[in-house]
Amino acid sequence: MKHTLSVLVEDEAGVLTRIAGLFARRGFNIESLAVGPAEQLGISRITMVVPGDDTVIEQITKQLYKLINVLKVQDITTTPCVERELMLLKVNATPANRSEVLELVQIFRAKVVDVSDDSVTIEVAGDPGKMVAIVQMVNKFGIREIARTGKIALVRESGVNTEYLKSLEARL
Repeated sequence: MKHTLSVLVEDEAGVLTRIAGLFARRGFNIESLAVGPAEQLGISRITMVVPGDDTVIEQITKQLYKLINVLKVQDITTTPCVERELMLLKVNATPANRSEVLELVQIFRAKVVDVSDDSVTIEVAGDPGKMVAIVQMVNKFGIREIARTGKIALVRESGVNTEYLKSLEARL
């Protein structure tokens, strides 16, 4: 199972290197990694997606807390969260199929950020499922390049699990 960890760290040089080194030494993999300033000056939030069962995640959490600059580690996998990713896709778009590509861009509420005679570059922001879906849909045109950020996530203060609500709507 993939787990999403939200880690607050002191914003100092070498913190990310120490965390990556810890994962490498223990043989753990990081599938997705996003780092940026947090709400408090001098603190950064690292959001990472890590494969493993609950025992592995517990071990990772304990090891992370041993690092000096780590302030808080939270497994937010099963917690109601707002999750987003950003992706840039360069897709073949000839005059024959350009209108179909642009229609998909609208359906996914994406944006065209660059156009050439034979391609378009699309910016997509949304939950990880949206990223997978648009890649599947534009794959038939030919994808030239993909650049994708790691997942970022914040816990929903309302506690409302939108995935649960979506499953209820699907039944109606």
